[in-house]
Amino acid sequence: RLWSIAIYDPQTRSLLQTPRSATPSLSNRGNALLVDQEGSTRLHFGPEPPAGREANWIQTVPGKGWFAILHLYEPLKPWFDGTWDPSEITRAR
Repeated sequence: RLWSIAIYDPQTRSLLQTPRSATPSLSNRGNALLVDQEGSTRLHFGPEPPAGREANWIQTVPGKGWFAILHLYEPLKPWFDGTWDPSEITRAR
C-alpha cells in the first residue's frame, strides 16, 4: 500500500516552495525512509534536518506557515474500522 505526505503553503494552497525542493513530500515508495524498531515511520518537518534522520525530513521555511496532507492509496481495513489513524504532528523537544 502506498502513502505520501506533502506540505502546502496556506496562502497559495500549492506545494510549499523550499530551497531544497519544489516538491516537499515523502512517500513509502520512492524514498528510502528510516523505520523505527517497532515498525513506525517517524517524519520530521523543519528548516534543518535532525542529525541522522535526513531521509525522513521535509524542509520548511522559517517564519512561513504550512499544512500537511496525508494521502493514502488502497488503505487497509484498520483505516476503515478506526483501529489505526496517523499520529498528530507534534513539536520535537
